[in-house]
Amino acid sequence: MINFLKGKNVYFIISCAIIVAGLVAALVFGGLHFGLDFMGGTEIRMNIGQSFENNDIAAIVSETVGKQPSIQKSGDTEVSIKLEEIETEQRDAVVEAIKAKYNLSDNALLEATNVSASASTKLLTDALKAIGIAVIFMLLYITVRFDFKSGLAAIIGLLHNVILLLAIYAIFQIQINSTFIAAVLTIVGYSINNTIIIFDKIRENRKTNRRIPFAEVSNTSLNQVLVRTINATITTLLTILVLYIIGIKSIREFSLPIIIGILIGTYSSICISTPIWVLLGDKKRRK
Repeated sequence: MINFLKGKNVYFIISCAIIVAGLVAALVFGGLHFGLDFMGGTEIRMNIGQSFENNDIAAIVSETVGKQPSIQKSGDTEVSIKLEEIETEQRDAVVEAIKAKYNLSDNALLEATNVSASASTKLLTDALKAIGIAVIFMLLYITVRFDFKSGLAAIIGLLHNVILLLAIYAIFQIQINSTFIAAVLTIVGYSINNTIIIFDKIRENRKTNRRIPFAEVSNTSLNQVLVRTINATITTLLTILVLYIIGIKSIREFSLPIIIGILIGTYSSICISTPIWVLLGDKKRRK
């Protein structure tokens, strides 16, 4: 039998190390890499069809509209141009200037999007509200089904999942857009499901093992549901991985945080939420 609770301090240190690394990365890179959905502005995606330099594209945009863009190369021939919101005529002028420079056809333009600053701010505010409401209702549900300490442990685990996911995105500077919020809500629901199954098993075993220490009952329960948890994780991951591999860009942007979140959620349910519940329970008994 694996003694999961024995290594709880190691789990906490690992999580804290990743979160600190994420904070450092955010400071170094100037924050998270928010997409157009949250920052507002104009994005133009084009297939240049040949090798190009980011500085050359930036110079064309700057000369055409007088604004300094952010240029990101995708693969060898695609480029994403982001800048402050500009008029449709200016956007078309940028596209035509790049097409003339590289002798491109009309099919070179992949996507052109304008998002106002007010719309992006409202989207971010609504996203934070959605996550907050979901967390509150989950806390209430788990408190009613188990007790407040188990609910608190589960919510700490959920917040840990979201913060860890954001830290990973900060470290690797992965773009965050509107699909990320949908993915986060999916992760929250999935990880709380694993946590409730573990907590339910602990409660079931406690009814018949009152004299056995809470930590020992919890560790036994974790081992009993371990295979089920791993199998469920692998099954879900295989499905999401297929979507990520064969899906289009928007599907990949949605599936990537789910893949990372499922792994974090499984780890958190076993190594974070349960040890925290044990610590809170032991503190109550000592009092």
